Amino acid sequence: METKPVPHIQVLDEQGKVVDSDWMPQLSDAQLRELMQRMVFTRVWDQRAVKLTRQGRLGFYAPVAGQEASMIGSEFATKKEDFILPAYRDVPQAVWHGWPMYQAFLYSRGHQHGGEMPQGVNIIPPQIIIGAQIVQASGVAMAFKLRNEPRVAITYTGDGGTSQGDFYEGMNFAGAFGLPAVFIVQNNQFAISVPVRLQTAAETLAQKAIAAGIPGVQVDGMDVLAVYAATQHAVERAREGDGPTLIESLTFRFGPHTMSGDDPTRYRTKDLEEEWAQKDPLVRFRKYLESRDLWTENDEENAIEEAKTAVNDALKKADEYPKMTIPGLIDSMFAELPGDLVRQREEFAGKEAK
Repeated sequence: METKPVPHIQVLDEQGKVVDSDWMPQLSDAQLRELMQRMVFTRVWDQRAVKLTRQGRLGFYAPVAGQEASMIGSEFATKKEDFILPAYRDVPQAVWHGWPMYQAFLYSRGHQHGGEMPQGVNIIPPQIIIGAQIVQASGVAMAFKLRNEPRVAITYTGDGGTSQGDFYEGMNFAGAFGLPAVFIVQNNQFAISVPVRLQTAAETLAQKAIAAGIPGVQVDGMDVLAVYAATQHAVERAREGDGPTLIESLTFRFGPHTMSGDDPTRYRTKDLEEEWAQKDPLVRFRKYLESRDLWTENDEENAIEEAKTAVNDALKKADEYPKMTIPGLIDSMFAELPGDLVRQREEFAGKEAK
């Protein structure tokens, strides 16, 4: 059956050469360098987080290596007043949007303070329930529209999330009411071990936007400039009152689904992994910047050292943060505790005092 095509956006090829100048974003040299710095920083941070998880110093963690262009490029296209609703792998977007890294570490450990967002940081804690953030994003976007605020709700899910009912419900609601929302599907080819071809008969995930009556676009998720350009277009379209957009970002996670026992060698071939390794977003963008004399080995080393220092500082702060208590957890549940929780808090406080 013939399907309605969706646009595919790519700015740089695997060698860092410009292949489509029409989508080349208007970024200053400083902004281009900042994109690279953030991707290098995130790769180093991810490598350290994987090691910390293996050492038992973090709890739940979903590796991000390979998806930096998709994550960093899309967040870079937002404003701080825009609201991000991430999935569990989308910690980098949340941190670059203002979530302190030490709180991200506490979140990984299950500490309640991890999800207590500082004033002015417009995100929710990364959502564990697959697809639930899609519906929440439409709710946030509806609030922006009702208040006539020029703000956008941007949310993320993986390819597996498009198989959830919440994905269709949230997107359809946003389309029906013309809400200022952007839905980003980071298609890293596998929902844990299930390949995309076994999840859907659709040629692309982007074309699922057609049923909701909204634009859908597919972007090379290993190309940070393409991701930025597609997201900027969608965000500004939403901000101007023209409704939501679905973006399918074609990317790949180099590591396991999570650090909770997943072994990607059981469902991914070595040839497939090597094929995607040739598309490494850091290598591609580095080549482009070097061709314009905007990035050097010294810049790379500085970004690496900055990341190492920041991770160590955040880890130290997380380690020194007061341990969570049951009474403290109960206190965080409501502004005014109902009677049954007051009694439970007092009961646990008495037990901990003994």
